[in-house]
Amino acid sequence: MIFVIAAKDLKTLFSSPLAWIILAILNLIIAYLFLSQIDAYLALQAQLAQLLNPPGVTEIVISPLFGGAAIVLMMVVPILSMRLLSEEKRHQTLTLLISAPVSMTEIVLGKFVGLMAFLLLVIGFLVIMSFSLYIGGTLDSGLIISNLTGIILLVASFAALSLYISSLTAHPMIAAIGGLGSLLGLWIINLSATDPASLLHTFSLIKHFESFNRGLLNTADIAFYIIFIVVFLVLAIRQLDKDRLRG
Repeated sequence: MIFVIAAKDLKTLFSSPLAWIILAILNLIIAYLFLSQIDAYLALQAQLAQLLNPPGVTEIVISPLFGGAAIVLMMVVPILSMRLLSEEKRHQTLTLLISAPVSMTEIVLGKFVGLMAFLLLVIGFLVIMSFSLYIGGTLDSGLIISNLTGIILLVASFAALSLYISSLTAHPMIAAIGGLGSLLGLWIINLSATDPASLLHTFSLIKHFESFNRGLLNTADIAFYIIFIVVFLVLAIRQLDKDRLRG
């Protein structure tokens, strides 16, 4: 049932112009970032030639590309998720859904999987761009895999938090603003903490991504993302349970 709900949501998403517009804009922005980094890499060739152990194309082009894409996706995920549950509430279709023989867990996971399928399309575009550089040189596959793992976990965290906020309101615009405000808030907390040892860094989703961006697969960062995702999915399930009990 989870995949039935996910397929239905994905089909609904692609039947609206919003998904296609967002997909086109995202690809344009990512392509611009990619070409900008290649231009910067080419401009540095003379300086890199003088170094004994110069950074490669993966460090100069691909890692910054994933870092830029992470910020762009942070802005976009709340817009994509705003309709998942809040619009169902507004159109009174959520009442029908929660009264059907399907659990709240299946509903929330189905919505989450549908959203992640869309976001994985964008990430797939990032991966294709990265591996296209194999044509002109050698890539650090480990660094690419680390960045890929990090951005999937990061985007899944964005999706889980935004899905929970979408479950709190019947107004999609409020859900989008709430989701974006929450994600930006977590990011600003990190930016405002000047002490590297500050506990505030613990709550920043972007801060945990920085390790993956440098090629470090840290189990503590992976555990943080998994706990974050599970907590907000469980909160969304509990919110639907409350809605079901209220009738």
